[in-house]
Amino acid sequence: MPIVVDIDVLLAQRNMSVGEFAAAVGITPANIAVLKNGRAKAVRFATLDAICRVLECQPGDVLRYVPDE
Repeated sequence: MPIVVDIDVLLAQRNMSVGEFAAAVGITPANIAVLKNGRAKAVRFATLDAICRVLECQPGDVLRYVPDE
């Protein structure tokens, strides 16, 4: 898929576990895994807002476009 989710990179940079990140965002660790593995079909703006608030980043830091070859 051409949209890549870089949550794992951001969590590593901030030394934050998936569990504490999920609790701070208000979604389950299983849903974090769906996002990290690129299996998500959609992301609510409210969820993206919470992700950016917790990680102190911009949406472009979380999501990036990589065209198929």
